[in-house]
Amino acid sequence: MRPCSALAALCTLLSAAASAQGSPADDSLLWGTYRPGLYFGLRPRLPSTLMTGLIWFGTGDYQSYQKPRHECDQRDGLTYSYTEHDGRSAAKQVLNDKENNVRLTIRWIKVAGGDEGGSWAVRLEGEPLDASRVSRISLINYFGNDGPLSYLELESEKDNLGAKGSVVLKGTTPKLGGYRIRIEDHEGNSPLFKGPHVEDFGDKLDRTQYLGLAVPQGLVWQARNAIMNTMAKHSSKILEPYGQSSPPDPAILFTLPNTVQRNAGLYAFQKTYQDRWGVDIFFDSDAAPTNLDHASLTTALDASSHAYKSRFASIFPSISSFSQRQQEFARAMTANLVGGIGYFHGPSLVDRTFSQEWDADETSASKSSPQLTEPRELFAATPSRSFFPRGFYWDEGFHLSLIGAWDNDLSLEIFRSWMNLADEDGWIAREQILGDEARSRVPEAFQTQYPAYGNPPTLIMGLTGFIARLREAGISLATLDETVDPSEESLAPEALAYRHLASPALAGSYLREVYPTLKRHYEWFRRTQKGEIRGYGRRARSASEAYRWRGRTADHVLTSGLDDMPRAVPPHAGELHVDLMSWMGFFSRTMRDVAEFLGEEKDIEEYEEQFEDIVANLDDLHWSEEKQMYCDASVDDEDESFHVCHAGYLSLFPFFLSLLPSTSPHLGPVLELLRNPAKLWSPYGIRSLSKDHPLFGQGENYWRGPIWIQMNYLALAALNNKYAKEPGPFQVRAAEIYAELRDNVINNVYKEWERTGTVWEQYNANTGEGQRSDPFTGWTSLVTLIMAEQYY
Repeated sequence: MRPCSALAALCTLLSAAASAQGSPADDSLLWGTYRPGLYFGLRPRLPSTLMTGLIWFGTGDYQSYQKPRHECDQRDGLTYSYTEHDGRSAAKQVLNDKENNVRLTIRWIKVAGGDEGGSWAVRLEGEPLDASRVSRISLINYFGNDGPLSYLELESEKDNLGAKGSVVLKGTTPKLGGYRIRIEDHEGNSPLFKGPHVEDFGDKLDRTQYLGLAVPQGLVWQARNAIMNTMAKHSSKILEPYGQSSPPDPAILFTLPNTVQRNAGLYAFQKTYQDRWGVDIFFDSDAAPTNLDHASLTTALDASSHAYKSRFASIFPSISSFSQRQQEFARAMTANLVGGIGYFHGPSLVDRTFSQEWDADETSASKSSPQLTEPRELFAATPSRSFFPRGFYWDEGFHLSLIGAWDNDLSLEIFRSWMNLADEDGWIAREQILGDEARSRVPEAFQTQYPAYGNPPTLIMGLTGFIARLREAGISLATLDETVDPSEESLAPEALAYRHLASPALAGSYLREVYPTLKRHYEWFRRTQKGEIRGYGRRARSASEAYRWRGRTADHVLTSGLDDMPRAVPPHAGELHVDLMSWMGFFSRTMRDVAEFLGEEKDIEEYEEQFEDIVANLDDLHWSEEKQMYCDASVDDEDESFHVCHAGYLSLFPFFLSLLPSTSPHLGPVLELLRNPAKLWSPYGIRSLSKDHPLFGQGENYWRGPIWIQMNYLALAALNNKYAKEPGPFQVRAAEIYAELRDNVINNVYKEWERTGTVWEQYNANTGEGQRSDPFTGWTSLVTLIMAEQYY
């Protein structure tokens, strides 16, 4: 199939820029940048399938070869950011590699058509960061079939893999059908300077080097090691005639051997580039009616860039009041969150018998005995491509708040994927470490998951946002069964993003699909995380609504998500946790809202009663009159309950989740604790632990002072949506705090982005400087919603 020209295929270009014109909605999410742990990698949402990746290293010296770029790694010293990513059809990423003096710009676009997800193209361009220094890199693109009934083979004649001819690889993969992959250099690439002994190798420096390896099924993820180890062996042979004292040019020395093993399923193609250069990669599906060439790709990429900026402005119109640079910042944060979405598949490690000392019963074991599960799949966003490139339950609800605002139906697809992980009891593991590739990046001590342990049920935020948008669209129980004529339904990308908001029938179908699993998941929390009330002389309106985290150790409550936040010392099986109690109030309120949409009258009544009991018990069990704050509860040596008060995020949870009535007398002290500079208030956001606490900044100092953006987002949402909005004695004070806090958070995260080129996991409680993992474009990306004043 011949590529189309730019002028002859305007319709195709428009659909390429806008995604899946005329194709099913699911097809628009088949291919994507779903290998977020790599600097750049593509794959479809299929197990055992075709995967692509990118490797590069410097060839201006003999040392850079030892530091190939492939997996996102903070030790590489790169800054990298998607500046555009619509989640379905197009993306643009800029990577700055100071050590190798190169800026890489990578743009990707999908072309609709056919029955196998369509075609796609990638444009890679390089330029020096510093024009006064050498910028010369070796670029390796690899393609690997990771399953049975697949094949790849070179279509190009091996002797013609030169500078002028394109590289062509053809193959077939189940559910993708047949395809061809073309790699074509740009005309006008900068010429290469010639180093030592280049004349001994003819025109090798100008040619594409290649390698075909037979790899066992399921091991394409180890492509970098396989490729670089093969290159190292070949380099030893090249070096042998010259010796260490007079080696050939690095671009000659560190090359692939131009060999193809029998039944090769992994192909790598290597080329050296200097100064300004570009290369295009085309994936041409046999089922697609037409494909792109260089000119039409240029047109499509320009159109997609314009479409992303226009769509962003229409979804977040109030961000236009910020400076142009701040608008770029907001677009990049959103693009990076969407660009961190990945597809994961494989077994996980689960131990169904072990319990920590304070959770043990007669059936518990004291030694861990993890077992591999059956393979599962997950479609999820990731907190940090460099440090946490996997699914985290605790983070995902916050991710879905922004993803849902950008692309409602994409967020629903992610939420459904998480729900599909629930076991028969309703348990969903805290960390989704699926398969060997995911486990390779997790310390062994953290790999095993335990079915009695949960995480804050933030995942439900994926539905709170959806319900809010349904209400904004005028959809209610009365309209859920209304249908939309499919012939009138546009499948342009913006329409694909909101099909469940445009069609009441689709909305109703989705909610009915996930509701049974959601109920089972909710009941798992109520059953397994239940706390004791009567056994320790506690008095509360409800005898059943109290909760404590399982999985606690003496120093940590990892299950709470607030790992080293101070708790009772020593731990006790009778303690109660105010944050979990608050999360369960949030969960019951959302369950009530979903049940209302579905007309589940009996469930509505039950959830409403549970919600009211939780709100009442928060005051009865967790409010300390002495300390004037909400606190955990524990048990003393006389088996009497007492409050354990540590001023910090824990003290704010009933406020964070809008559980306090606007007229509550407790709201005033909560606001003053939050606003007190000697305690939680800072010019950069709310601190996690009071500045005057003896453990402030101590130990590992993870949640003992540092500022976390998702918690500040919860505070701003509560202030904006409830306490500054509803009449009450603290309405004016809430509005004042909201305005100050919003400015502080936005200004500091933006300032650090300008200073460092990235956003961070947390921010220093004293200086506001970004720290820990970067880029942390998971929940830190909520700053986009804060700027837009959209809170879900």
